[in-house]
Amino acid sequence: MTREEYRQLKKQKERERRRKEREAWEAARGPLDVPFLLLAMLLLAIGLIMVLSASFPSAQTEKGDALYYFKRQVMFGAAGVVAMFWVSKINYHRFEGLAKLGIIGSMVLLILVVIPGPNKYGRLLALGENGAARWLGLPGTPFTFQPSELAKLGIIVYFAQSISRKREKMRTFKEGFLPHILILGAAVALTGMEPHLSGAILIFGIGAAMMVVGGIHWGWIAAGVAGVGAGGYLMLFTDLMQKIGYNAARIMVWKDPFGGDLDFQRRYAWQTMQSLITIGSGGLLGVGLGKSRQKFMFLPEEHNDCIFAVVFEELGLVGATLIMVLFALLIIRGFWLAIHARDRFGSLLIVGVTTQIALQTFLNIAVVTNLIPNTGISLPFFSYGGTALAIQLVEVGIVLSVSRQIPAPKAG
Repeated sequence: MTREEYRQLKKQKERERRRKEREAWEAARGPLDVPFLLLAMLLLAIGLIMVLSASFPSAQTEKGDALYYFKRQVMFGAAGVVAMFWVSKINYHRFEGLAKLGIIGSMVLLILVVIPGPNKYGRLLALGENGAARWLGLPGTPFTFQPSELAKLGIIVYFAQSISRKREKMRTFKEGFLPHILILGAAVALTGMEPHLSGAILIFGIGAAMMVVGGIHWGWIAAGVAGVGAGGYLMLFTDLMQKIGYNAARIMVWKDPFGGDLDFQRRYAWQTMQSLITIGSGGLLGVGLGKSRQKFMFLPEEHNDCIFAVVFEELGLVGATLIMVLFALLIIRGFWLAIHARDRFGSLLIVGVTTQIALQTFLNIAVVTNLIPNTGISLPFFSYGGTALAIQLVEVGIVLSVSRQIPAPKAG
């Protein structure tokens, strides 16, 4: 058999495999998972309410329209919900064919982000705040999006496809561990160069979790845990950050947010200080929905990274705890669906999406409470941001698509 004949035979077998998968999908397709859907929609509804409450002072001051941010968030939320239901009706195995294209496209977009550009809308590059280039924009339009959000989804789909195909090879270094860690390292490095520390942490966490679930050798897991632990200790509890000058101020603020002189507090600690004051102002039951005082130009990023601090102030510890319980239930349900998925690819897809939601939720709440240094991370379904919200809802649609093929429990 010639090489060309072998390639044709391989393609034919692949087409036959996909045909059988489509037939199996149509035969086994059932209802989507209602608990996961309801939890996601409930968090979205509460998130939209909180965006309205948290954003109207700054929207009125900056845009002359108190509903500016709310209307945009509703628009992206509505588009995301439509996309979610559309994706939920697609056979999730079709995403396998898009895996390589998705990861290559994500890498190209991440490279474009770090190319210097002169202004926000004059070219493709869009600069973010404080000199960080995190957005790309279409020339001549106000539309921008964050490639790092697409990179998270690209990593999830590609790793699910690759790991599910390699199976036992994942325990080897050359064919299992090395290719995935190189791709993950490239995505993390490009995201970190923006600089976008929180995005890099999320991408690394998602990829690492999927590799662990995919069955890499325990030795690599132990080495990774030891490496992350050692790196965390060096950054947080030694003077390494002060010596290299990278994010040293964030570490100092984390250790003592109310320390330093007034100039230091205004330049570096203001957001953390105001976040803690906002949380403390809520008490047990909160000051009431819409009645936050800190959102009136005291708390920075009040409708974005720090929106959960406004939740604490308006709804109190009780309300904030209930929202955290909803997130916990969504995450638990997601991992339950991953365990019961029909195949390895579907299970890994859900693991990736659920890990992203879990990590992002934990890191955001940890930042606003100063449990960890400030990394500038958004809260899923709550923080203002059209790209992130729409992609999160598409990811929910992917989970729901997988859930349609989970066999129903037998009666009796």
